[in-house]
Amino acid sequence: MTIRTLLFFALGLSTFASAAAAADVILLPPLEMRASQPLAPPSYGYTPLPSYPAAAREQRVEGVVVLSILVGVDGRVVDVSVAASSGSRVLDNAAFSAVKKWTFVPARRGPRAVESVVEVPVKFALSRE
Repeated sequence: MTIRTLLFFALGLSTFASAAAAADVILLPPLEMRASQPLAPPSYGYTPLPSYPAAAREQRVEGVVVLSILVGVDGRVVDVSVAASSGSRVLDNAAFSAVKKWTFVPARRGPRAVESVVEVPVKFALSRE
């Protein structure tokens, strides 16, 4: 065999091997990756402050209660729980009662309003006058 014959033979086998390997390849459709739309958090709407309980004022009780609030798609308060107590049940209850009446501008994911949970600190402080 001449070098020329060996070269053609080698090229022919490589072409055959490529065609055979290509026949074993299964083409899948491309994956589509989409970025989720960011959550725009809710904002305060109607939020009247709780009244300072008279018993707590007389005893000079102060504190901060943190409330966990489930805000519905319509902006109304769906559920409230105490995430961190002020240390005074009277102050916690005053904040809890007031927040149940609040409304919010609901959170949004793109153009859609969605339920969300926010934590709101309510501070009870006596004036230092």
